Amino acid sequence: MRLTFLGTGTSQGIPVIACDCSICTSADPKDNRLRSSVMITIDTQNYVIDTGPDFRQQMLREKVLDVRAILFTHEHKDHVAGMDDIRAFNFKHQKDMDVYCDLNVQKALLREYPYVFSDFKYPGVPEVVVHQICKEDAFTIDGNLFTPIEVMHYKLPVLGFRVKNLTYITDAKTISDTEIEKIKGSKVLVVNALRRTEHISHFNLEQALELIAKIKPEKAYITHLSHLMGLHSEVSLELPANVFIAYDGLHVEC
Repeated sequence: MRLTFLGTGTSQGIPVIACDCSICTSADPKDNRLRSSVMITIDTQNYVIDTGPDFRQQMLREKVLDVRAILFTHEHKDHVAGMDDIRAFNFKHQKDMDVYCDLNVQKALLREYPYVFSDFKYPGVPEVVVHQICKEDAFTIDGNLFTPIEVMHYKLPVLGFRVKNLTYITDAKTISDTEIEKIKGSKVLVVNALRRTEHISHFNLEQALELIAKIKPEKAYITHLSHLMGLHSEVSLELPANVFIAYDGLHVEC
């Protein structure tokens, strides 16, 4: 199983528009971050978590020829704004795209993409099959078990996902003890950390490291970073030996 970090930035990405800070003007490509998304490859099947505004660019960069299914964590724009571009896969493979999301995301997709769900569809619109999921029930795709993990993004429920020994969590501020039990035993943990200082709806770096210490994975990766976190090269030096700052295009064998 392979994990590909399609994007590792927060909602504004890095560089941020109109910002001339040292991170946004860094010459290190690891400091350039598209909106957060990952692709999990099991055997030959690609499963993408979230289609943000940079989805097209991410698919082209990674030379992705097919996506088996899309899983959504939540309905914020930086996680759903690129869904229209799945139609390229519809056209190439002449099949609908399976989409897995909770009821909140399903309602948001209907609002954002009414033409996708219309009874009278304009030719060429994305073709999807929506599978409603919830935190209580694990589900399988092609025999692979995906376990939803509910985290709270301030007051908004967000779903992380565990598949085999990998857990991916983004946009978390708090996680209940019940949901933490689902994460325990993961060998690879991906978790968000927006910046160093406190934030109302995201872990900061200290809080993300506390969760990692509690779970004790073999390896952990920090994602969904803002430019306020600092330079990739400098932050990396401060982390425990098994914790890494993820970057766009990073591939991890799980």
